[in-house]
Amino acid sequence: MAHEQQQFFLKWNDFQSNMVSSFKHLRDEKSFTDVTLACEGQTCKAHKMVLSACSPYFKTLLEENPSKHPIIILKDVPFSHLQSILEFMYAGEVNVSQEQLPAFLKTAERLKVKGLAEAPQGIKRE
Repeated sequence: MAHEQQQFFLKWNDFQSNMVSSFKHLRDEKSFTDVTLACEGQTCKAHKMVLSACSPYFKTLLEENPSKHPIIILKDVPFSHLQSILEFMYAGEVNVSQEQLPAFLKTAERLKVKGLAEAPQGIKRE
């Protein structure tokens, strides 16, 4: 008769905060970046894993173009919006001025950024 093995449940309590701070660190250090985003003649390096986790638009784009280090040129995306969107993806939060907000949310909508594209509930007035 097979002896039933006891299972142990191991949980890392700081898992989420560790992942978030690691992502921020990777972004700040530009470590392991594997995709370049370009708009308005300027570029940002990022991580495919983060982009695809945060946006079905980028996920599809990256799946359809499986090159080692793709360069994605974004038409009609202001560079400042791209920087803010990346900040949001890596940190889970970003500050956007009131006058920029409607245009910024439109860009986020076009890029299908999770947490921004689907009618954001989390807009706090600073």
